Parts: sequence; structure tokens; C-alpha cells
Amino acid sequence: MMGATAFDFYLPSELNASHPPERRGIRRDHVKMMVLDKKTGAVSHDKFFRLADYLKPGDLVVMNNSRTVPAILNADLYRHTKPIEQEVEIRLARRHNEETWDVLIVTDDIRLGDILQFSSDLSAVIIAMNENSPLKTILFSKKGTDLFNSIYSLGEPVRYEYIHNKWGLDYYQTVFASHPGSVEMPSAGRAFSWELLFNLQKKGIELDFIQLHTGLSYLLDDELETSPTDNYEEYRLSEKTIEKINKTKVSGGRIIAVGTTVVRALESAGITGNLNGITNLYINQNFKLKMVDGIITGLHEPKASHLDMLTAFIPQNLLWNAYEEAINQRYLWHEFGDMNLIL
Repeated sequence: MMGATAFDFYLPSELNASHPPERRGIRRDHVKMMVLDKKTGAVSHDKFFRLADYLKPGDLVVMNNSRTVPAILNADLYRHTKPIEQEVEIRLARRHNEETWDVLIVTDDIRLGDILQFSSDLSAVIIAMNENSPLKTILFSKKGTDLFNSIYSLGEPVRYEYIHNKWGLDYYQTVFASHPGSVEMPSAGRAFSWELLFNLQKKGIELDFIQLHTGLSYLLDDELETSPTDNYEEYRLSEKTIEKINKTKVSGGRIIAVGTTVVRALESAGITGNLNGITNLYINQNFKLKMVDGIITGLHEPKASHLDMLTAFIPQNLLWNAYEEAINQRYLWHEFGDMNLIL
């Protein structure tokens, strides 16, 4: 049952959510929610908008306010001012700084110093090639907000093969997303509506936000064995968040992370003491969680490393049983699918 990365199971293809809930005729916060008791493995089923029923006053829900950027761009490739190839697909993978990104360039003929012309006013030069990875590092001709504005006007969101329609970028945003930088939607927060956030606060449940910009999870090469430790992501926490976490823990409340990205950021900060940094933390059943008590997440595909992270919360056999039940109950998978609360 255990693969090299995590457990494998058969997921019927009709359980891949190909449409956002809003296009299936339900509100984003009315997706199904499987509630899992991390000690006993007991499973119950509900709708996500009733989340407040499972949390207590004094609990703290931490969300990722990173905004999804449309990470697929097209460019014409030039070498020494000579056109080499037109309409090459470029996938943004990870931001280094205001003007430098690691990217996946979907062509075989690529050299150091080649120029990518995205539009009349945006270009980039290839400044580094990585021996052990298909990613290349490029330096854009713009930086900061100017660069993001161009990316937003030129790009398309990353879509995987189970998505058959070209849903617009708005479908790939959470309602509270504010800081651009994620190349794939931090999707665990997608099911939240403003109304649900207000309901949580009314009940005395605290809310807070961190940022972790997600990297590209799939590098278009099935032969490539990438480990989660190869996945470096940029995170930022505020002093206020750490104070809130400490206060919650002292008063007996629970820290509930919305998504694997939030777990990664909080646990990284807990280990290093750094509020801002780059993390390649790999969390699995041998990892002792210090910061986070519970998680709200989507349903993860067979062999996904995110499943390893869930075994830090709940023993693998109990998680396995719950996933079998989710399949039997026709839960929907992936970013437009249903939710799972582990507490």
C-alpha cells in the first residue's frame, strides 16, 4: 500500500472535480466536509459552511492569503537576436526576488543567455540552468508590481488534465487572497466565504493570515523523482501571528491550519524561529507537530506527498479508512472538490 512517496489507491476518474462548485450549482462554502477525529479515526460527514460547529471559542484558524498568479505564459525565443522558436510555453515555478524566477520552459532547445520575448514590453533572459532539475532561472525586464501586472495581463492559470474547461483566474482565488505569488491556488482556503468567516468570528473563533507562495508541483516529467525536500517555498509570518498562536496555546485553544502550505510555514517558523524565509520542510508520520493541532484541507490524489503530511496528524491506517469512505461517499477531489477537517 505504501509507495515511495505516500499511499496509493484507486480514484475513479469521475471523482476528479472538473468544475468549480459555483458552476455545479452550489456556493463555494456548500461543498461536502469529511470530519476526522485524529485520535479515534471516527468519520462524520457535513457541509463546509457548518465548520463553526466543530470549532470552539478560543481556537485560532490560520489561513494563507497568497494570491494565485496566472503562471502559464507564452514567449518567442531568441538567441543572439535570431528568432529560434515561437509561442514557447513558460511555467512560472518559484519566485527568487522582485525580478528573478525559476521557470519550466517547455522546449528542448534552450541555452544560457537566450531571450524570452513575452510581449512588446516584457522580456526575460535565461541566467542559470540547473543540473539536477528541469527548471531554468530567468531575469525579467520588469520587477515588483509592474512585473505582476504584466503577468496578470498575459498569463493563464495552471490547469491539470482533469480540468476540461478554461475557467478564469477568479475561480483559482480564495476570497481573502491579497499578496500575489502562488503559481498554484492554495486551494484549502477556497471553500471559505466571507459569511463563514464572520460566523467563525461571531462564535469567538480567532482568524489570522500568513503568506506562503506555492511552487509548481508538477514539472511535466513523470520519470523525474522529486522529493518534497526539493520544493522550496517562500513564506512570511507577522509577529502578531506568533503572539496569537502563543496566546491561543496558553489558553487551551487549538491552532487549525487551512492547508498544507500553512502547516509548512508555521512548523518551519517553529523550528527555525524565522518569521520570513524559504522552507523545504518535509512533514510525515515521523514529524512531531509543534505549532499546529488540526488541519482543513482538500482531498489529495494517490501518492501525493501531501498525504504524508496528513500522517503527522492521524495514523496512516485511520487516514486510509477515511479515504476509502470518502470514495464510497462520492466525495470530489482536487482544488474544486470537497473538504476534510482533521481535529
